[in-house]
Order: sequence, then C-alpha cells, then structure tokens
Amino acid sequence: MVRPTRVSNRIRALRFEHGEMTQAELARLLGVTRQTVIAIEKGRYSPTLETAFQIARVFGVPLDDVFQYPDDPNTPDDPDDSDDPHAP
Repeated sequence: MVRPTRVSNRIRALRFEHGEMTQAELARLLGVTRQTVIAIEKGRYSPTLETAFQIARVFGVPLDDVFQYPDDPNTPDDPDDSDDPHAP
C-alpha cells in the first residue's frame, strides 16, 4: 500500500506560471509518465531525488521552491501550532 507523502509541492502552480504547461509536456521533459506527474502533484508519490531536481530545473527555480516539508522552518506554519519549547 502506498502512503501519501507529507511533502507538499507547487508543481501545478509552476506549470501554469510557465505558459500553462500540460502534465504530459512536463512528463515528456522529465522522461516519466503523465500518471507519475499526476501522482507527484497530488502528493500520492514522492519523486526520486534526481526527478525532484529535474523538476526544479525545468522551471528554473530552487528545489525548495517546488517542494516543501511541513517541519521546514522556512515553511510558514500556523502560529498556534508550535511545539517549540523556546517559542513565546
């Protein structure tokens, strides 16, 4: 059974920011199937590290502009949802 990933991504937004690129076109550029792109976009599948870097390269952005991990301190969180013992 495949578990959804906790990693979120901006692939759909980036596709539309880059001339409304289709999932099929992105898949062709990456050398994967359209179904793989769909699964990555929906958070049902985590790409390999190599594919993640390829996605970032296609859009000309850093990797962390494409993928975000919820525990990343650079990702905005709900301010009331802090487990930081040093938080005010």
